[in-house]
Amino acid sequence: MASPSLPTAPVGTPRDFDFEHGSWHTSLRRRLRPSSGSDTWVEYTGTTLVRPLLGGLANLVELDVTGPQGRIQALSLRLFETAAQRWTLNFSNAASGTLAAPMAGGFAGSPRGLFYSAEDFNGRPIWVRFVIESESAARCRFEQAFSADGGGTWEVNWIATDTRAA
Repeated sequence: MASPSLPTAPVGTPRDFDFEHGSWHTSLRRRLRPSSGSDTWVEYTGTTLVRPLLGGLANLVELDVTGPQGRIQALSLRLFETAAQRWTLNFSNAASGTLAAPMAGGFAGSPRGLFYSAEDFNGRPIWVRFVIESESAARCRFEQAFSADGGGTWEVNWIATDTRAA
């Protein structure tokens, strides 16, 4: 039996991430052991810097947070695919030094962006959903969730809130 297709992600525009350019204070919560049945979360605080590239057709996100489980240094290179009218989010962290599978999606003219990818987690296939919400000019929220059942259920494992630095 073939696995179901990923949900259709919304399209986007080259201006989707303009709201996020600049410096941010970041509060992050992450599930310590995703997809294990555990509900133990750890908290981190730090900064995020978002820089536009290629006249807005790309941007680079640098995350640097610390908490009881140590430090997370990560980056995301977001690229706008003009022909497909969608963004790809390409994530890496300093611990792995590799890129994760790209996520694809957009904002479809709303303040809420939706992105999906198919990945492997602990040796089994999962879907990953990433939501980015511009709550105001000074606040945005990010949420990542995994689904091991083709999108029937989702387990949130990463929640970050950014507030604009003065």
